[in-house]
Amino acid sequence: MASTIFNAPYTIPVAEALYCKHYAGLRPSVGDYKVKFSVKGCPKRSFIVKASGLNDGSLEKMGLTDAECEAAVVAGNVPEAPPVPPKPAAPAGTPVVPSLPLSRRPRRNRKSPALRASFQETNLSPANFVYPLFIHEGEEDTPIGAMPGCYRLGWRHGLIEEVAKARDVGVNSVVLFPKVPDALKSPTGDEAYNDNGLVPRAICLLKDKFPDLVIYTDVALDPYSSDGHDGIVREDGVIMNDETVHQLCKQAVSQARAGADVVSPSDMMDGRVGALRAALDAEGFQNVSIMSYTAKYASSFYGPFREALDSNPRFGDKKTYQMNPANYREALVEAREDECEGADILLVKPGLPYLDIIRLLRDKSPLPIAAYQVSGEYSMIKAGGALKMIDEERVMLESLMCLRRAGADIILTYFALQAARCLCGEKR
Repeated sequence: MASTIFNAPYTIPVAEALYCKHYAGLRPSVGDYKVKFSVKGCPKRSFIVKASGLNDGSLEKMGLTDAECEAAVVAGNVPEAPPVPPKPAAPAGTPVVPSLPLSRRPRRNRKSPALRASFQETNLSPANFVYPLFIHEGEEDTPIGAMPGCYRLGWRHGLIEEVAKARDVGVNSVVLFPKVPDALKSPTGDEAYNDNGLVPRAICLLKDKFPDLVIYTDVALDPYSSDGHDGIVREDGVIMNDETVHQLCKQAVSQARAGADVVSPSDMMDGRVGALRAALDAEGFQNVSIMSYTAKYASSFYGPFREALDSNPRFGDKKTYQMNPANYREALVEAREDECEGADILLVKPGLPYLDIIRLLRDKSPLPIAAYQVSGEYSMIKAGGALKMIDEERVMLESLMCLRRAGADIILTYFALQAARCLCGEKR
């Protein structure tokens, strides 16, 4: 197209036909359009604009300079924009009422997906997940009946494959839970600090395959105890505190020696965080972090987990060391002690039923807060989805978002792989 001099009193060049995609502001559709285009003081010219028929959303440039475009607008030759859409009609019978005198209408910030995304206060990412993995000595992966989709993974093969899948969608943190052979269990749980035990071997293998993988470990005696408790049991049934802490220190050092990044005491013994910190530092593991199960409640939501590890208590319950679900302020006592003793991360378990505790610790502590979405929470969502009572995927993501909104920086969840795939848009 020839250049047009807009300040000259001449007619502008005439094009015989112009596709609408060449002219900004015209929407492609079937048919022809007559468009008037003139310069002040010049005869009006009419162009026949032909619809391209291809609604590809693109408009070709006309080759005009910025100055020419501005001159055309100054001269009154403003390109036509698509018409403003009409106001949608209300259904018949809708009452006609005056607008409410509201200075603030919060719905304005929710009226479109783009606006809702702009003002979203909490975000969920695969980087927020820690993937709990069950391991055993066998070669094959064994399904866990009470936890659909979860397996006891063979530590040589299944574990490596599952971690590789998780890393592919951005989950680079795992926590290991061992199913220990009954023959290796004892009242004092000595297998817990065997340097050639299942967990240290698995850590070494994972670090060899994935050096940058963040490995959390569980520090407690229940998988290794013939009594199924988190500590040494005296003959009258009392869980011995200080003697148990002594064993836990050896367990944590053994895990750190194998390459663990974060040791996680879940036992709820008094004073164990400080003792673990001292033991780790004395062995040269100053950079190994401690994620303390700060507020671990004596919850009924743990049932499927105990089936997975075959670690049910042989007698009684765990109420003398795990917290009373009725208690709120007590969580602050535990948190303050753990902070003073050197914890790096504070964890609340279970997660969703204890959102108030997560928020309490978030508001009162500067440390990172972790939440454990436990086996009972996972299995309920899975069961509801299988029975078509709920939309499993939506409920899964909403539950995880709620944990984040309450204040959790990281979430231990059996949904880690499935949720990360959803967030990445990957179809199973």
